[in-house]
Amino acid sequence: MRARRLAIALTAVAALTLGACSGNADEPAGTADAGGTETSDAGGAEGTLRIGIKFDQPGLGYQDGSEYTGFDVAVAQYVAEKLGYGADQIQWVQAPSAQRETMLQNGQVDMIFATYSITDKRKEVIGFAGPYFVAGQDLLVAADDDSISGPEDLEGKTLCSVTGSTSAQRIKDEYAAGTNLLEQPGYAECVTALVAGTVDAVTTDDIILAGLAAIPANEGKVKVIGNPFSEENYGVGLPKDNDVCEDVSSAITEMIEDGSWQEALDENVGASGYVPNDELNPPTVAACA
Repeated sequence: MRARRLAIALTAVAALTLGACSGNADEPAGTADAGGTETSDAGGAEGTLRIGIKFDQPGLGYQDGSEYTGFDVAVAQYVAEKLGYGADQIQWVQAPSAQRETMLQNGQVDMIFATYSITDKRKEVIGFAGPYFVAGQDLLVAADDDSISGPEDLEGKTLCSVTGSTSAQRIKDEYAAGTNLLEQPGYAECVTALVAGTVDAVTTDDIILAGLAAIPANEGKVKVIGNPFSEENYGVGLPKDNDVCEDVSSAITEMIEDGSWQEALDENVGASGYVPNDELNPPTVAACA
């Protein structure tokens, strides 16, 4: 029944979207069809489930040709299966951070798993299920660097930040005013600078750093400090008016309880040596508002 309700709801959203849009002007930055658009022997639900993920976050949401990997991808696949969708019915859609709310509002995606923090401001325009992970801002440093154990130790040191991010500036404003900031276009470039010794640390959410540290080329060269100083509840973005939030949250709860959640985390970021805060993870899934 839950799969049928989802199919009906998503069909309605798609119909409204087609009535309001024409051509491909509103297509997201990247789309990949994982299979059929009718029915799947492996699933049972009708139609295609369009899931927004990141395409450029190793360990979380990453595209390598026609392959999609990462913890976000694993959680999305588990939820889709519980909703009755087979793997060949999933259409992966690139969901850049700045476009996520718009993509849900315009019906370009049915749900989003993309390190998407649940906030009151966002909940004014979209819905959320979860959380499925609780992250925190942390630091990535060289594997042999024992001089940095927290943001206050960055006084006089150089911290890499991604252009447009507020994470590094927060450290400068709240913890170490003498921190020198170096901007790069992406976190991969920041890690390259760290390995080269150009910067002393990189900062963003701990699990994102763990995904970068787990890349084979970076293994043994960098480490996550493991001293988070914020709390980010990653949720599943949904259209504001939906009737699937409870089903999605139930699937997340089942994933945690049957051990699949831990397996997915270990498989995707375990090589980094990162261990999430066990007081917050696995998370307690909130009731749908």
